[in-house]
Amino acid sequence: MMIVGLIVVIAVNVIILSISSRTREPAYGLGRLAIYVVSPFQKAVTHTVQFVEGVWTHYFHLVSVSRENDQLRRQLDEALERSHQLTEVELTNQRLNSLLNFQKSISRQVLPAAVIGKDPSAWFKTIIVDKGVRHGVEKGMPVVVPAGIAGQVMEVAGSYAKVLLIIDQNNAVDALVQRSRARGLVTGAAAGQCVFKYVLLKHDVQMGDILISSGLDGVFPKGLRVGVVSNVIRSSAGIFQEVEVTPYVDFEKLEEVLVVLNPPEKLFFEEER
Repeated sequence: MMIVGLIVVIAVNVIILSISSRTREPAYGLGRLAIYVVSPFQKAVTHTVQFVEGVWTHYFHLVSVSRENDQLRRQLDEALERSHQLTEVELTNQRLNSLLNFQKSISRQVLPAAVIGKDPSAWFKTIIVDKGVRHGVEKGMPVVVPAGIAGQVMEVAGSYAKVLLIIDQNNAVDALVQRSRARGLVTGAAAGQCVFKYVLLKHDVQMGDILISSGLDGVFPKGLRVGVVSNVIRSSAGIFQEVEVTPYVDFEKLEEVLVVLNPPEKLFFEEER
C-alpha cells in the first residue's frame, strides 16, 4: 500500500509540475512542493538510467573486445603454426640436400629412406625405414648418412626394413685408423658409444684419431667414416688396447638414411679437414 501511495503522490506531483510549467510565473504553493517532492526521485531515476546505460554500453564493449581478442589469438596461433611448418620444411630440405650432395660423392647406387620407427627396447638398437623388397632393399645392405656409417639391414619386408645400428653390440664394422692404418673391429657399446676391438698394443692409436671402414668385411664400402677415438687404455696385461669410440652419426636425430644397394667393391670417402 505504501508503494501504491508513493506512486500516486509522485504522479500527482508530476501533474502539478506539468500544469505549473505552462505558466511563466514562478512556482508557489503546490508547484514548489511538487518540485521539492519529485526532484529527488527524478535525480535518482536519472542516475539509475545513466548507470544502466553505462553498464550496458560497457558490457557490449567488453563483449566486442573479447571477440576481437579471440580472433587475434586465433590468427596468431595460425601464424605460429605456419611459421613452424615453414621451419620444418626448411630443415627437411637442408637434410635432403645434404643427402643429395653425399650421394653425388660416392660411386654406388643408393636409395633414400625415411626413418619411421625405432626399437623401444633396451636390448636392440634398431630403426625401421620406409623402403623394402619392393624398392630393391636386401638383407645385409649397408645403411649410411653424410656423417658416416649408420648400420646394416637385418630384416626386410615388402615396403619396410629393419636396420641394426652400429651402436648395437651385435653389429660390427671392420675399420682402421685413418692416420696410422691400425686395424680392428668396431662394435656397439653402452650409452650409444662404440669400442674398437682387437687393436694390438704395438699399433699407434691416439685420442682424436678418425676411424674409417676398411672394406674388408664385405659389407661396408671402404673409406666411410665410423667414429672418432675418445679414449685409449693400454694395459700391461694382455695384447690388445681398449679403445673407446664416439660415432659420427647422431642416432638420436636420425630421420633420413641412404641404403647402399649394389655390392661394395671400393668406395673412397675423403674426410673434410
